[in-house]
Amino acid sequence: MTKPIFEGAGVAIVTPFFENGGINFDELGKMIEFQIENKIDSIVICGSTGEAATMTDEEHIDAIKFAVDTVAGRVPVIAGTGSNDTAYCTSLTKRAAALGIDAALLVTPYYNKCTPEGLYRHYKTVASAVDCPLILYNVPSRTNVNISPEVLLRLSECDNIVGVKECNLDQVPTTFSLCGDRFVMYSGEDALAVPMCSLGGKGVISVIANIIPEKTSTMIHAFLDGNIELARKLQIEVVPLVSAMFCEVNPIPVKDAMNILGWNAGPCRLPLCELSEAGRAKVIKTLADYDTSAMNKYIGR
Repeated sequence: MTKPIFEGAGVAIVTPFFENGGINFDELGKMIEFQIENKIDSIVICGSTGEAATMTDEEHIDAIKFAVDTVAGRVPVIAGTGSNDTAYCTSLTKRAAALGIDAALLVTPYYNKCTPEGLYRHYKTVASAVDCPLILYNVPSRTNVNISPEVLLRLSECDNIVGVKECNLDQVPTTFSLCGDRFVMYSGEDALAVPMCSLGGKGVISVIANIIPEKTSTMIHAFLDGNIELARKLQIEVVPLVSAMFCEVNPIPVKDAMNILGWNAGPCRLPLCELSEAGRAKVIKTLADYDTSAMNKYIGR
């Protein structure tokens, strides 16, 4: 069995930006400390929720280095380094690996609409070139590309491809049937984290953990520890929050939620814009039903 990079909940952490541009590293540091203090199992930096697509190369590397240095080995750091350009993805992943990350998260190549053979060659090329554990990120709703179980079976020959963040949960049983426990599976959908674990997954890479890290982690560990009823209860309890955080395109709602709660998360970068009035009303109403008091010691500090 492949050893998991983490078990439980990894937070797809937002990247706080200043109004006039640039990363607010002071605030990012506070967010990381809040997450670790409240039982998060991994920090995922520069993912979709972190708006990596709008970062310059140097911002991307600076954010990864800051996360590695701030976390200082307390939990695993996973860095998003995926791209639709194989050569660029390889180069960025090499740079991130040199900073001491625990794994890289590689989204499927977007826009190009590569064939299954091209997808296999993309990941095979990166895996062969870097000395770093890799977690593949399968999110067809964003990329229009799906990593099929058959492609995963071919990629199982790459020792450093260790896991998959999977948003296409319908194919997970087939993946396990073909690949056994070769890959560690993580849910890419907060609403289906416990169902993923019931199929053999080891956790979730979560958006809602930005707001309720301890509850999200407890939910997963409850299932993994055999407390199925508690896990089921918590999964149902977070449904309204998941709905609110995805009422518009991620990370628009979660970043607005962080600002509403008192963090200096700043704006999203164009082409993402502010939350609509209706969306904001839903977020405000939903947040009132969850205990977010644990973050108060970090807000405005």
